[in-house]
Amino acid sequence: MLTYYIKLGLLSIRKNPVLSALMIAAIAVGIGACMTIVTINYIMGGNPIPHKSDNLYYVQLDSWDPDEPAEEPNEPPRQVTYIDATALLAAGKASRQVVSYRTVRVVEPEVKDQLPFTANTRSTTADFFAMFDVPFLFGSGWDKAADDSLEQVAVLSRDMNEQLFGGENSVGKQVTMNGEQYRVTGVLDNWIPVPKYYDVTTGAFNDPEEIYFPFSISIANEVSGDGNTNCWKPIDDGGFSAFLNSECVWMQMWVELNSESEKTSYLSFMDAYVDSQKLLGRFPRPLNNRLSNVEEWLINQEVVDEDAQVLLGLAILFLIVCLLNTIGLLLAKIMRRAGEIGLRRALGATKGAMFSQQIVEAGIIGLSGGILGVGMTWLGLRAIERLFEGVSFIEHLVSMDWVMVLSAVILAIVSALLAALYPTWRACNIQPASQIKAQ
Repeated sequence: MLTYYIKLGLLSIRKNPVLSALMIAAIAVGIGACMTIVTINYIMGGNPIPHKSDNLYYVQLDSWDPDEPAEEPNEPPRQVTYIDATALLAAGKASRQVVSYRTVRVVEPEVKDQLPFTANTRSTTADFFAMFDVPFLFGSGWDKAADDSLEQVAVLSRDMNEQLFGGENSVGKQVTMNGEQYRVTGVLDNWIPVPKYYDVTTGAFNDPEEIYFPFSISIANEVSGDGNTNCWKPIDDGGFSAFLNSECVWMQMWVELNSESEKTSYLSFMDAYVDSQKLLGRFPRPLNNRLSNVEEWLINQEVVDEDAQVLLGLAILFLIVCLLNTIGLLLAKIMRRAGEIGLRRALGATKGAMFSQQIVEAGIIGLSGGILGVGMTWLGLRAIERLFEGVSFIEHLVSMDWVMVLSAVILAIVSALLAALYPTWRACNIQPASQIKAQ
């Protein structure tokens, strides 16, 4: 029977091409507008490392001003001080732990015709690559021994390796930054986490850094950060050393904890550490330490902007308006076919058979609208890409995967079926006698 109803539905669409085209277009436009915004929200709010996000925790210690919180209503600072980062790192209470901060270095290519250029770099610890499952094209990261012995080593992004070494395996070669040579231990494969969860303070949708090198050597070489730095107390005169010993927060710290008991134990350790620092005159605020997993941290930092949520609501309302128009068009189509429907009822067609026929026809219209809606969504994403051309992160937000494609088609079919319920009910209640008499 389904094949028969599909055949009847296609015949009905062909007999009323203008109304059918208008219904398909209404659904396609509504789906295109809605799914354009849904796609952006989906990517912005997605889990960038779903297989282990529950085991990765962002560390916050409330070392702020006793008279006011770092952020309202009672949030601790978004980053940690050098004093606290190195103390927690040295304690080694987590299976893996990462301290890092963003820097900018001047890269001096070995090729004579290439001029020096600035590159976004990250000073970090050895566990960074294993903790965040960073893929490698060549080689690997460095080990803890390199951190401890202040080895001048580096890991390059794939694009940086292409720029400096033509894409060849550069492991063991030297790269010069700010006049200092670093031995390449590895080259990353394509890796663009969206959002860039490991450091949202420098832009949750910015590109990852191009070069990574040890935290220990960056401190030894007095490499300043290029991210956000916030202080609640004045820094004593004394240059970089005084800055390191200040109450300024400028580093990010993550720990990997593989069970709830490990998390509880680490929180207790953090509390005990803060209590010990209180005895030294630090941490004037009440205990307010936090461990947030990846999803909790992204929610806390409101990575999905409120404007995007408002746009999503408007897009859904626009889809509803399109569906109301579709309901009107379906009613008009059914009224034009009232005589045909009445005749079929008089010849013995049941209400159930009429309902099934109309629903199948609506499903065909919804499927057509969904396929066209995918194209409209693609055009919408391209328009946004052109509108924000030059914004570094926009290309990460305007791509559709198969989940979004299937979602668009399914949403279109479901929307068409919902829109068809009232017109179909009207069709099933057409009285055969009145239509035959009218004929």
